[in-house]
Amino acid sequence: MPPAWRTIGILGVTQIVSWGALYYAFTITAPGIQRDLGIGPGIAFGAFSWSLLVAGMAATPAGMLIDRHGGRYAMAAGSLAAALGLAWLALCTTPAAYVGAWTVIGLAMSLTLYEAAFATINRKLQDRARQGISTLTLFGGFASTIAWPLTLYLVNLAGWREAYLCFAALQLGLCLPLHLLLGADAPRTARASDTAPRRHATLAEALRHPAFRKLALAFAGNVLVFSALAIHLIPLLQHLGHAAGAAVLMAALIGPMQVAGRIGEMTVGRHAPPRRVGVAVFAALPAALLTLLLFGSQAWAPALFCMIFGLGNGILTIVRGTVPQELFGREHYGAISGALAAPSLLAKAAGPLAAAAILRADGPLLLLALLLGCALASLLLYLSALRAHAAQPAAKLPPAAGKA
Repeated sequence: MPPAWRTIGILGVTQIVSWGALYYAFTITAPGIQRDLGIGPGIAFGAFSWSLLVAGMAATPAGMLIDRHGGRYAMAAGSLAAALGLAWLALCTTPAAYVGAWTVIGLAMSLTLYEAAFATINRKLQDRARQGISTLTLFGGFASTIAWPLTLYLVNLAGWREAYLCFAALQLGLCLPLHLLLGADAPRTARASDTAPRRHATLAEALRHPAFRKLALAFAGNVLVFSALAIHLIPLLQHLGHAAGAAVLMAALIGPMQVAGRIGEMTVGRHAPPRRVGVAVFAALPAALLTLLLFGSQAWAPALFCMIFGLGNGILTIVRGTVPQELFGREHYGAISGALAAPSLLAKAAGPLAAAAILRADGPLLLLALLLGCALASLLLYLSALRAHAAQPAAKLPPAAGKA
């Protein structure tokens, strides 16, 4: 098997298992956790959101670690942390222990999920990283499809604690050895077509570039919209007058459309620069939200929205993985993409909580209007980031202080 396909195959399996255990399973296990621990939704979901905050805080150090040493041992350590955190979660009996378990799981997320996998692919595949990232996201698209029914089966068979113990065993017995099989990285090479070597931006240089800040905020705003709707879309559609069955049926379009979007990016859009693909994704979301805001009570509008929402979410994952390399280079990709991801993880944690408060207090129209405003702001920030980079390419920045 060619080394590139071996890397993608290994990470494809571990992404499905890790996303399923660390993120998607909680949707199924949350009711049992609240009942057995005697805690309310505030603590139950608050600890889960806290784990995303921890992942955001740890994303940059994790990326720097992979930049320096490769993903083999970093991701293996993440699998070990995931096993410990999941086992702790399965055995916890107090709210404090419950929060502690999610803290360890948050650290594991930073070392095992997409940002770590993308940084590993960047190190191993170098100039072929875009194709590798696009292919890997196809695997990740099936994580919820596999995790939700499997978790439900395990919970019904034995209980949520036993389900998490099974997931901990999978981290130790499957993901950890697979990550170790990634092997050492090949020496970094310059592209043969380059007449002059490109100077890749360091983390310090990227952080002080105006394009970085605007790009980070653009991604965060987009993720906030996606995370809010991922949790509240079905009740939102019901508030707009659609029956529960119809709302579920329309929301079910999102998963297949995510995969379709990623396939489209790999085929139709494979020659388009990642930044241009990003423009289409950022522009599509406000258009879809405006359609839902104006025509949400009609049956066709939510269906169209869910299709565009799924396409955009699927492609956005690829854009987040490829645009940082296009703008800032691949030498310090892990650290830079980790720093870019931190605000997005904060937004991912805050989005569902804020949307729940707005939906409960003021109804669906205000929520849709605010999300539309956020999506428009994200589009403008993204376009402004591209203009800032065009005006001062990161590769032409003067070296940061202390750099030769």
